[in-house]
Amino acid sequence: MTSRERVLAALNHREPDRVPIDLSGHRSSGISALVYPKLREFLGLPPRPLRVYDPIQQLAIVEEDVLDRFSIDTIELGRAFALEDSDWADWILPDGARCQIPAWIKPERQGSQWVIRSQRGRVIAVLPEGGLYFEQAYYPFLKSVDLEAIPEALGESMWDAVASPPGPLVAGPVGNRILTEGARRLRARTERAVIGLFGGSLFEMGQFLYRNDRFLMLLAEDPQHAHAFLDKALDLHLADLEEFLEAVGNYIDIIVFGDDLGMQTGPLISPDMYREFFKPRHEFMWKRAKELAGVKVMLHCCGGIREFLPDLIEAGLDAINPVQITARGMGAEGLKTDFGDKLALWGGGCDTQNVLTNGSPDEVFKHVKEKVRILSPGGGFIFQQVHNILADVPPANIVAMFDAVSAA
Repeated sequence: MTSRERVLAALNHREPDRVPIDLSGHRSSGISALVYPKLREFLGLPPRPLRVYDPIQQLAIVEEDVLDRFSIDTIELGRAFALEDSDWADWILPDGARCQIPAWIKPERQGSQWVIRSQRGRVIAVLPEGGLYFEQAYYPFLKSVDLEAIPEALGESMWDAVASPPGPLVAGPVGNRILTEGARRLRARTERAVIGLFGGSLFEMGQFLYRNDRFLMLLAEDPQHAHAFLDKALDLHLADLEEFLEAVGNYIDIIVFGDDLGMQTGPLISPDMYREFFKPRHEFMWKRAKELAGVKVMLHCCGGIREFLPDLIEAGLDAINPVQITARGMGAEGLKTDFGDKLALWGGGCDTQNVLTNGSPDEVFKHVKEKVRILSPGGGFIFQQVHNILADVPPANIVAMFDAVSAA
């Protein structure tokens, strides 16, 4: 099988020739820029200029030689863009290592920390001294709300305003043409499954604009306002979805939406609240994506979300990520038994909270082989560690993890 055939077979619950593997196919399956050069050195690969395509999470672009070494079957649409040296600018990582980031982001040093400003000049993101990630610093709807100004407010919110490749693009037909041409070139040069990141968050958009605590209270105490906000958000997403898939729908295989609904101990909201506020809107977006482009729909949703899985399946979801196996109710065996024939599990292949970081290479190897044994029968499984490979993971453990997939 080609990589694309392998991934699509698994998503269609057919057992492929081997387990498909994702590394850096989207922004929750990547690798920290602080550990990526160490991994290359450990593998005996020549040093390369370090490019950090997602400065918020400090994620490195993974080059073809590493993807080939680990038999990776996925690639992010963003790898078709920002290919010229002029698209990148020099920066320094928290450990002092030199790197490059997208030229349009322009962090500023402010005392002992880095900050990123919006186009209006407001500080919207802060990287504290000794920190590994930028943190959101401004919530546009925290003190006053204007539902007619959501697009402008998103420009003041870190997770929307700080664009990774392929953005930012020129608005309108010119930008769409650039997007289409890049997607076409990527599709022509790779047999890997192409993943298009869309986002389309509803729950998280509320958190980004109102702040987590205020949005949770809003859902509980003022459902009329919450519905009005979510209707506006849905309208924006649907317009963007039409434009995005018109540009790239012929060249991607999977579209990724995002809405973190869980925490370590279980759901952030009740199933009833999910059904009232989010399920109908998720269903509308996911159905529309399939109508427009025939793509598979994946939701990135962290935490203990077992209670939501039946509703997510009913809403039309094809794959769930990152399958946080250490959260309550998220054990691999139970998920495979109860949902494995209805929902592809994209992740759950290695515990990044404990085993990948703190285990020995042998412990990582055995752990991964066991998870693959549980999750792979009958298809419906794409291997990925639980979320990104973090800065403190030993390179030997990364190699052991991917080698275990091949040996399983």
